Amino acid sequence: MAISGKLSEEKVFKDPVHRYIHVRDKLIWDLIGTKEFQRLRRIRQLGTTYLVFHGAEHSRFNHSLGVYEIVRRIVDDVFKGRPEWNDDDRLLSLCAALLHDLGHGPFSHSFEKVFHMDHEVFTRQILTGDTEVNAVLRQMGDDFPKKVAEVIGKTYENKQVVSLISSQIDADRMDYLQRDAYFTGVSYGHFDMERILRVMRPREDQVVIKQSGMHAVEDYIMSRYQMYWQVYFHPVTRSAEVILTKILHRAKQLHKDYYTFRQDPVHFYSIFEEEVTTEDYLKLDESVVMYYFQQWQEEADPILSDLCRRFMNRNLFQYAEFNPAATVEMKKLMELTALFKKAGIDPDYYLVVDSSSDLPYDFYRPGEEEERLPIHLQLPNGDLRELSRQSEIVDAISGKRRTDHKLYFPLDLIKDMSSKRTAKKRIMELLNV
Repeated sequence: MAISGKLSEEKVFKDPVHRYIHVRDKLIWDLIGTKEFQRLRRIRQLGTTYLVFHGAEHSRFNHSLGVYEIVRRIVDDVFKGRPEWNDDDRLLSLCAALLHDLGHGPFSHSFEKVFHMDHEVFTRQILTGDTEVNAVLRQMGDDFPKKVAEVIGKTYENKQVVSLISSQIDADRMDYLQRDAYFTGVSYGHFDMERILRVMRPREDQVVIKQSGMHAVEDYIMSRYQMYWQVYFHPVTRSAEVILTKILHRAKQLHKDYYTFRQDPVHFYSIFEEEVTTEDYLKLDESVVMYYFQQWQEEADPILSDLCRRFMNRNLFQYAEFNPAATVEMKKLMELTALFKKAGIDPDYYLVVDSSSDLPYDFYRPGEEEERLPIHLQLPNGDLRELSRQSEIVDAISGKRRTDHKLYFPLDLIKDMSSKRTAKKRIMELLNV
């Protein structure tokens, strides 16, 4: 097995969140230089959020470097020399941290929903396939790319390494909360990361927190809770996401119906057919997608051109609170659907229920996914206690899923329904606008 060498001189990236990101290992420097990793510069970390928080233009490249830096500090400064930590896992941990988001596509979650794709599958394919990243990783041995893929996929045998980037308190979350707070300009995502890192300890198959650091962890969990509801699930961001999703649905449907596009969607063919190769996937980034949206504003199909104009010019849908569990609300939706059809507005594209849901912290439930492993505090005598049993604040929100539903619609189109006055009046009443 090759031993990864050190660079003759340390490289640093200036970073607004961590001040400096340090690279001493040639392996890491070579990975950053691969075309697959450089592609992450062209994919925003927060998708459509820039349409609400105009500073949110940061990329998955920024974030990936940040996660790497947090893990580097943990393994080089906090864990090094501790008997419970195997320093042979150092480079594996650093590579997994750096490459954990490698398979994300443009506007990742919308694409995945519409085209039934999974960024984790593409991450694995990029790591183990015929790529520059794979060639660099193989310098550490032929099985090394597979090991990195297993850590990211949460199947690696050493759960301690996995938990550094995939747990309820991991380097991934610690970076994106602070980075997203910084670039959106909100104050919610800030917590004392330095303190958390200082009280992290390796234990058998997990990473635990010294009890003295409990309040810093409470702060972290509350900042995550706030960021989800104030930023990630912001209703206007969701409106942009709804329109984006509907553009992709419409383009896919038109392709299925043998519609002749003025701007031939060559980058989308294999995606429409759901037969995407890794090579096809890597050609997609947000600048490519935005080029098509720009061009599709001129398409003959009125739905596709209208939705693309809305997205490009930020003419978003309005929204109303909606409760799908209430019979009266579902009846209202059925009546609205019928009225939209009567008015010539396609409800499949212009009347959309969108749901957001988050579980801020969960205790261990046997049989559920690995990621829900709880945060354990290490007491002065060495015993472990699950966080919500020690913290009243965390106990208050533990295991409680919060869900929010909204109904999105184009208010401007409804207001323009001058020839359908009765339908328009009833729609306005039902939507309470």
